[in-house]
Amino acid sequence: MRRGFYLIMAAQFFSSLADNALFIAAIALIQQLDGPAWMTPMIKWSFALSYVVLAAFVGALADSFPKGRVMFATNTIKVCGCLLMFMYANLGMAEGHQVYVVAMAYALVGIGAAAYSPAKYGIITELLPPEQLVKGNSWIEGLTVVSIILGVVVGGALISPKISTWLLGIDPIPSITLGVDTPAEAAILVIALVYLVAAFFNLLIPRTGVAYPRQQRNPVRLVVEFGCFVRTLWRDKLGQISLAVTTLFWGAGATLQLIVIEWGRVQLGLPLNKASILMGVASFGTVAGAMLAGRIPLHKALSVLPVGVGMGLVVMLMPFAYEKWFVYTLLIVIGGLGGFFVVPMNALLQHRGHVLLSAGHSIAVQNFNEQLNILLMVAVYSLMLALKLPINTIIVIFGSLVAGLMVLIMLWNKRNHQLHPDLDQVIGSRAHGTALRCDHG
Repeated sequence: MRRGFYLIMAAQFFSSLADNALFIAAIALIQQLDGPAWMTPMIKWSFALSYVVLAAFVGALADSFPKGRVMFATNTIKVCGCLLMFMYANLGMAEGHQVYVVAMAYALVGIGAAAYSPAKYGIITELLPPEQLVKGNSWIEGLTVVSIILGVVVGGALISPKISTWLLGIDPIPSITLGVDTPAEAAILVIALVYLVAAFFNLLIPRTGVAYPRQQRNPVRLVVEFGCFVRTLWRDKLGQISLAVTTLFWGAGATLQLIVIEWGRVQLGLPLNKASILMGVASFGTVAGAMLAGRIPLHKALSVLPVGVGMGLVVMLMPFAYEKWFVYTLLIVIGGLGGFFVVPMNALLQHRGHVLLSAGHSIAVQNFNEQLNILLMVAVYSLMLALKLPINTIIVIFGSLVAGLMVLIMLWNKRNHQLHPDLDQVIGSRAHGTALRCDHG
C-alpha cells in the first residue's frame, strides 16, 4: 500500500471517530434539554438528509479539486457544526426550541460528511489498482468500524459523571470564561479538537495526479446529470446488486444503532453512556468480519450474499438476550456478519462505479441511495416509537425485513446470472446494460 493510503486511513479514523462521538454527545444534549423521544432518531435523520440533498453536487466537487484538500475543507465544516451545537443556548431561542439547534448543527456536520465521503472513497480508487480494492476497502472499513467503536465509547465516556466532572474542572485560561457548564458541552468541544486532528492529516495527503474532465457547474444540469449517473449504476447488472446490498446494509446499520440504545435502556436498564458501549461491542465483530472479507477476491464478491440473510435472522435473537455474555456474543456475531458481507459488496460497487462513471460521482450515487434508505428506515423506526410499539417487537420486524430483502436480492442476482452466464467475467470491464452514458461536460 502507498504512503498516501495510510494518511487517508488516519484522516478517516479521526473524522469518523468524531462523527460517532458527536452523535452520543448530541443525544446527551437533547436529554439535557428535555427534548421529545422522537428527536433522537431525528438527529440521525437530519444527518442523512444532508447526503441526499447534496448528492448531485458533491461528486462534481470531489472530482474538481485534489481530494485531500476537499477532505480538509469538509472537516472544517464539521468543526463549525460542533461550534454551532455548543452555542445552542446563545442564539436567542426559547428554551423549548433550543433542541432544534442541536438537530440543525448535526445537519451541518452531515453536510461536511456528505462532501467528505466522495473524496475519501474516490481517492482510494485513484491510489489502488482494482486487484487491491477489496483489501484496501477491508482496511478502510475495518478502521472505520474501529473508529465507530472508539467513537461511541469516547462519546459515552465524555458524558460519564467521572470524566465530565474532570473536564468541567479544567480552566485553561482563568481570565476567560468559556461557558462550558454541562457534560454535553464539554464533550462537544473535545470532539471539535478531534476533527482538527483529522484535518491535519488531510493536509498531508499527496496529490495523485489523476485529472477528470471539467465538471459541470450549472445546478440544474448537475441534477439532470446526477439522475443519469444513478440510472447508469442501477442498470449495470453488477452495480445494481452491490448497490442494493450496501443501501440495505447502511440503512439497517443506522437504524440498528438507535435500536441498540433503546433496547439497552428498556431491556437491560442501561443509561446512555453505558448503552453506547453496546454499539461499540457490535463493532468489534464488524472489524473481524471486515478483516476476514479482505481475503475474498473481487470476482468472488457476490458469494457473500447469504451472510446478509444470516445477519437478519441473528438480530431476531436480541429479545432473548439478558445475560451479559449472551448480549455481547450476540452483538459481536451481528457485527461480524455485517462486516463480512458488506466489504466485498462495497469494493465491487466502487470498482463498477469507477469503471462506468468516475470516482467522485460513483461514491455520490452510492451515498445518495444509502442515505435515502437511512431516511426511510429511521423514519419508519420513529413512527413505530410514536405508535409505542415494544422495542422487542420492533427488533423482530427489523430482523425479518433485513433477512427477507436479502433473499430477494439473492434471487435478483441469480436471475441476472441466468440471463448473463459470463457476468462474473466482466468485472474490470464494461458490463452488460450500460449503453446509457452521461455527459460530464
